[in-house]
Amino acid sequence: MAAIASVTQRLRLTSAVTVLSTLDPVRVYQDFATVDLLSGGRAEMIAGRGAYIESFPLFGAAMEDYDTLFAEKLELLLQLDRNDRVTWEGRFRSALKDAEISPRPVSRLPIWLGVGGTADSARRAADHGLPIVLANISQPPANFAGQIAEYRQRFAAAGHDPKNGRVAVATHCYVAPDSQAARDEFYPYYRAYFSSHAARPYFSREVPRDVFETRAAPHGPIFVGSPQEIIDKLGYERELFGHDRFLAQIDIGGLPYERVARSIELLAGKVRPALRD
Repeated sequence: MAAIASVTQRLRLTSAVTVLSTLDPVRVYQDFATVDLLSGGRAEMIAGRGAYIESFPLFGAAMEDYDTLFAEKLELLLQLDRNDRVTWEGRFRSALKDAEISPRPVSRLPIWLGVGGTADSARRAADHGLPIVLANISQPPANFAGQIAEYRQRFAAAGHDPKNGRVAVATHCYVAPDSQAARDEFYPYYRAYFSSHAARPYFSREVPRDVFETRAAPHGPIFVGSPQEIIDKLGYERELFGHDRFLAQIDIGGLPYERVARSIELLAGKVRPALRD
């Protein structure tokens, strides 16, 4: 993000999920504050519990503390963002007593909460007054409509300004000039992503073509197709969620650079103008 900041002027610099459960919130905040200063106030963070669990033994965290670790560290992270000096005590790290936290970002650091299939994550975000990023790569989007509606209701009930209850959607995306080319070109790399790059016991290592086609269908979770298909699917999901941000994960399974670049160019040149209209 700092490297991108050095060669850009307007781009927002948003992380993928920072797995707060197994990181030190003080160091995380200092890192993002540094990027924010280098970029002139363009850095953001998405904090989450994480879909993968490899970092728990790597950093000496116990899996039975999966949720309590995140809850405690999120509380500390939010205190760090709201106060120049922090007094805090918890179970999983040393206490802070009137600790000065530096560097400070240009202003308060935008912190989003990454959520997935667990409704409790969206509820936690609502209680804290945080915007959310819904990550969905396998389920029909309609399955989450109730969760997003509950998030907004709970957000307002907690006394937060409803306009700050923002929602983003994140998923895999590939755009090509026509629909069939998009599916034929992307599928081998999508399949490779699950069979080797992202192989986990709780994900299927094999994604048959029919499963891929179902996910890429008009009401499926992933965005693969022509520019018009992407526009239509964004419109469909906006009807479900009323979201105002879309995060497209494009570089999947060793996809060649020229195809990644073409997909980005089609998003910028064909999809974005239609959404602005």
